[in-house]
Formats: sequence, structure tokens, C-alpha cells
Amino acid sequence: MDYKPVGVCSQLIRVDVEDNVIKTAEFVGGCSGNTQGVARLVKGMNVDDAIARLEGIKCGFKSTSCPDQLAQALKAVSRK
Repeated sequence: MDYKPVGVCSQLIRVDVEDNVIKTAEFVGGCSGNTQGVARLVKGMNVDDAIARLEGIKCGFKSTSCPDQLAQALKAVSRK
């Protein structure tokens, strides 16, 4: 699934979920090292656990962050 994040530097989040487990996550744009790190950390993680850990993280003075936007993408995937 492709997700268009809002309020962050990354332009796109690609996430693949199977049986409520994150198979892959990829950010297009954003802070390369940070987004690669987040993507690798969530690989193999249960969707609900990842959402609980990532949701609400802020980036500086922004009301969201790339990890928070990944949580929003995972919520969208789980609603399907």
C-alpha cells in the first residue's frame, strides 16, 4: 500500500502487511538515515505494536513525524 504522508518531509510511505505483520516499510524522501532505521526496526513487527510505539511522535515543532505518519499508514492498512 502507498500512503501519502501529511506535514512531514517524506513524500510517500510504502508498507506491505501480511497477517497483521509488517513485511516491508519504505519512505520516499525525508531524512534518509532516520527513515531507513525506522523501516528496518518495524519489519517483522505486529501492526498494533508498531502503531502503539510510533503514534504521537513529533518532529521538532511539527505536530507529527515520519514515524507518526507510518502509524497512520498502518492504521489505514488495518482498516482494509
